[in-house]
Amino acid sequence: MKRRDFMAGLGLATALPAASRAQQTFPTIGFLSTRSPDEAATHTNAFRRGLEEMGYVENRNIKIEYRWAKGDYGSLPSFAAELVRHPLSLIVGAGDPAARAAKSATSAIPLVFLVGDDPVRAGLVTSMNRPGVATGVNFFTGDLGGKRLELICAMVPTAGVIGLLVNPRFGSEVVEQHRQAVANAAKSLGRELVVQAGTTDAELDAAFGVLGKAGVKALVVQNDPFFDSRRSQILALSSEHQLPGIFHIREFPADGGLMSYGASLSDTYRLLGVYAGKILHGAKPDNLPVLRPTKFELVINMKSAKAFGLAVPQSVLVASDELIE
Repeated sequence: MKRRDFMAGLGLATALPAASRAQQTFPTIGFLSTRSPDEAATHTNAFRRGLEEMGYVENRNIKIEYRWAKGDYGSLPSFAAELVRHPLSLIVGAGDPAARAAKSATSAIPLVFLVGDDPVRAGLVTSMNRPGVATGVNFFTGDLGGKRLELICAMVPTAGVIGLLVNPRFGSEVVEQHRQAVANAAKSLGRELVVQAGTTDAELDAAFGVLGKAGVKALVVQNDPFFDSRRSQILALSSEHQLPGIFHIREFPADGGLMSYGASLSDTYRLLGVYAGKILHGAKPDNLPVLRPTKFELVINMKSAKAFGLAVPQSVLVASDELIE
């Protein structure tokens, strides 16, 4: 055998095991989301930034398998089952229904979640400080429904009837708690509350018509990933029916809605990525307490306020964190 051939063969023999080893140790994350890839792109990028803070870069030293429900919560169990058939290092449940589906699909793979409901009440963790085999970020936005009603009433003081848009598929118990919180706030302010459900595109179209006929003059929209995935449709309907609304994330007023009150969803997704990175580095979920945001921001789109014929009260201006001109 010629020396050149021998060296080439030796190089191939040593390269193949190295490539094989790289494949075997390349960590893979299963990413299960209630949303759609285009609508959630900003927040998915924030998740990747969190991973990068921990030294993980997608397609360089980590792989991510994505599954998007696109607002169809019924597809989540099959997506979760499909993901756990992969050799995953961990699974991410982005959104309450996704987190529940991932938890039901496996207890052998660490779960990192982002949820709006109380994760203890939802059965995802045993406690906030020692969560067990799953941990993540509690967006803590569902409990702010009463505050949102107060803010929209301040913005639209002549509105005697307020609408509440909910998605029952989010979970009946969670929706009922949210409805009760908003109803209590409405009662304390002497306002009538009209609750309307929307679970499909067609139902959303019909819901705004029903709310308009009921004399609703302002709207509170439940924090729900389906509504996030239908942001453009909801904002178009809000404008068409002249129903100024308050939402849970700034992306709604940034895209033309009136206002929002809640934590930063982008920062929450970044924290989700950081926690995923920590687990990939060997941390146990039970040693990572469930995180909660400490700052909530009030965002107002001033151009939309003008389009709705609203003068922003001084008290609301002073309380605002961001004014979009």
